[in-house]
Amino acid sequence: MTYDLFIGDRMFSSWSLRGWLMFEKFNIPCQTHMVGLYAGTMAADMADIAPARLVPAVRTPDGVVVSESLAIAETLAERHPEAGLWPTDVANRATARWLCAEMASGFGALRADCPMQLLHCFNGFAPSDAVMKDVARVETLWDHARRVSGSNSGWLFGDYSLADVFYTPVAARIIGYGLPVSDHARTYCLTLLADTAVRSWRDAAHEVPYDPMPYMLDLPTEPWPDFPTP
Repeated sequence: MTYDLFIGDRMFSSWSLRGWLMFEKFNIPCQTHMVGLYAGTMAADMADIAPARLVPAVRTPDGVVVSESLAIAETLAERHPEAGLWPTDVANRATARWLCAEMASGFGALRADCPMQLLHCFNGFAPSDAVMKDVARVETLWDHARRVSGSNSGWLFGDYSLADVFYTPVAARIIGYGLPVSDHARTYCLTLLADTAVRSWRDAAHEVPYDPMPYMLDLPTEPWPDFPTP
């Protein structure tokens, strides 16, 4: 009983990363299908699961097509309650749902101005006021989650959950563009990005060549953080 998971380019597709982590981190088997976001083949690659038109998208083992990340998350949590996608504590679970919903619907400036790219870190990026407002809101939500859960380090709610899944690409944006955050927030970002599954995703992203490379800026760069082996 295996799901079909349709994802876009690993280097740039933040929502695809979220979709893949839902399966990878919670040990739910899936067959991955690549969709050509930058090759011009997206519509053809997804024709078999119409009317889904965005990645990630999932076809369940019984043939049900599900698109949109929150819908996929809730579907997997419903079908695999033993996997622990949401926190078990009622208050933690409600707060995690809030954080994921706000991520899915908000932070437009951060998304537009700082598209996810896992190639390198930019030096000298000047964030707009709107981006910094989004970043401040992210920090507020993370701080609130930790107050609710009592988890002062590591994952937001103690055990890894969908909240950590949904904010992993945000961490990639913060680190990749050198956005100013508190030391506590930066540590959490590095924790998310140092995860073995995320590093595996990034390694696979580097296997695909791009010419020209999307989302390049006329700024100096430095290598992605060199995370120690866990």
